[in-house]
Amino acid sequence: MANPFVHIELSAHDLAKAKEFYARLFDWKLEEIPQFNYTMIGVGEGVGGGMMTSPNPNVPSHWLPFVGVDDIHAATEKARGLGANVVRGPMEVPGAGWFTIFIDPTGATLGLWQSTGPSG
Repeated sequence: MANPFVHIELSAHDLAKAKEFYARLFDWKLEEIPQFNYTMIGVGEGVGGGMMTSPNPNVPSHWLPFVGVDDIHAATEKARGLGANVVRGPMEVPGAGWFTIFIDPTGATLGLWQSTGPSG
């Protein structure tokens, strides 16, 4: 697949409550990444993700999928050229990769991810 979904992220206003709920609901392995105030979600097989405290109190808690790209800058500009509103990025996550978040012309939000890790 050319551009698969590679990560799904929960931005929650009550992160502790979200962790408790999803840990009890699913057999997920939650791994704290203290330097980023982030919790990785290991799902075994399939696309994993992460959880974080919502940075914006005016945006409801939500899940956001990320699609893998080879060139974050080119993909961001292509999305913008096709009518997307880029709301964040490209931004670097040191030692991991780059991300962009945009709102497509229909109003849906999506993330782009370019890994700088061993597999990307």
